[in-house]
Amino acid sequence: MCGFREIILCGLMVLAPIARAADPLPIFDAHVHYSQEAWERMPPKEAIALLRKAGVTRALVSSTNDDGNQKLFAEAPDLILPSLRTYRTRSDMGTWFRDEGVATYLQERLKKYRYAAIGEFHVYGADVDAPVARLVVQLAKQYKLFLHAHTDVDGVERIFRQDPAARVLWAHSGFERPEKVREMLRKHKSLWSDLAFRNDHAASGKLDADWRAAFMEFPDRFMVGTDTYTAERWHYVVEHANWSRGWMTDLPRDVAERIAYKNGNAVFGSMLKP
Repeated sequence: MCGFREIILCGLMVLAPIARAADPLPIFDAHVHYSQEAWERMPPKEAIALLRKAGVTRALVSSTNDDGNQKLFAEAPDLILPSLRTYRTRSDMGTWFRDEGVATYLQERLKKYRYAAIGEFHVYGADVDAPVARLVVQLAKQYKLFLHAHTDVDGVERIFRQDPAARVLWAHSGFERPEKVREMLRKHKSLWSDLAFRNDHAASGKLDADWRAAFMEFPDRFMVGTDTYTAERWHYVVEHANWSRGWMTDLPRDVAERIAYKNGNAVFGSMLKP
């Protein structure tokens, strides 16, 4: 017969996996912006505190202009992965890919600071072959950075024609249906997809069957993201993290862990860790 001590130990061994399963999933947030409007309303210390409250352990952050990145990174280098956006101001969004001033800006920042990626940038179709857009692909190759691309299927294809070895995080999964996303992931082994600003994969709080099939086929190629493209959306960070944890309960625990944080950690590894 087991003594009292052994009974307690046996009980703890049984309960430990249950306790682990109930723990809130950490979050790697692959799509955060901290632009001027945000930093004027929410100082870096508050923004970092909010990310930590949400259970975000690392975040890929870009800003317009890049100063927001540097403010957050200085506050929490263990948490923030800066991504160099191609915009000095919001007015650059529709013209940056042909603007030589943007080219100079990017080269100067890359020489001065450390980054994990270039983006999130907006560019579609044939504009990916415009001069400054081509330069961005080459700069990512030169500096061994990811490309965080808000683009369409044609844009993704053009990036990989320019650099077949490019590492691309497809913002919002291109706003494509899961069947097309799966097709693209099959075709391009160094393409990952973020789910930022989408709820079609779990519109009712439960996982959509077609998206579930995509996650099960490619458990190592998806990441979640809040997309704080306005200052107001910073107040959605905690809610979004909890909502993501909710729909991920419809997945096997190991798949949920990958999408929640392990994929981001694996893909970005120890980049920029102090």
